Amino acid sequence: MNSNDPFETYSPLRDVAANPEAMARYLADVQRVLLDIGRNLETLAMETRVHLRGTQVPGDRFYHARLRALPVERQLKAVLSHVNDLTDGLEKTAYKRKAFTDEVNKLPKVRREKELAKARKKNPPLQPAQNPAGQQGGQQAPGHGYSVPVNIYDLGQNRESA
Repeated sequence: MNSNDPFETYSPLRDVAANPEAMARYLADVQRVLLDIGRNLETLAMETRVHLRGTQVPGDRFYHARLRALPVERQLKAVLSHVNDLTDGLEKTAYKRKAFTDEVNKLPKVRREKELAKARKKNPPLQPAQNPAGQQGGQQAPGHGYSVPVNIYDLGQNRESA
């Protein structure tokens, strides 16, 4: 056995990954932390905006401070967007993990049903004759409007009067 094998060491997240409910709880905890970080970053972005736009250098016009602040504000906005995407992704991951478990649990039943359908297709049950007694191959019961031609030469002659 190789001591560098990563699967030989115990990892608590291995147990979490194996259980969909535990994974959902863990991802919810991480999401709470990220949402808290997001709130702090929003506050930081507002305070940074006020400070940077209020920093005037002698000789500035009124818009110079705003122009200097824009790259910093844009970057903080991008970081907030990534944090929000992470929280959305964590939520989706928890739902997809639960759906995976449900699908795996249903799979034996689906396979069994497919196997039975395949067996029925190969060996269909015997069915009684399709035509009622007294009728011939292409003839329909009287009063149905049209009869089916018996052969190619009867195509124009089998119309019943209504």
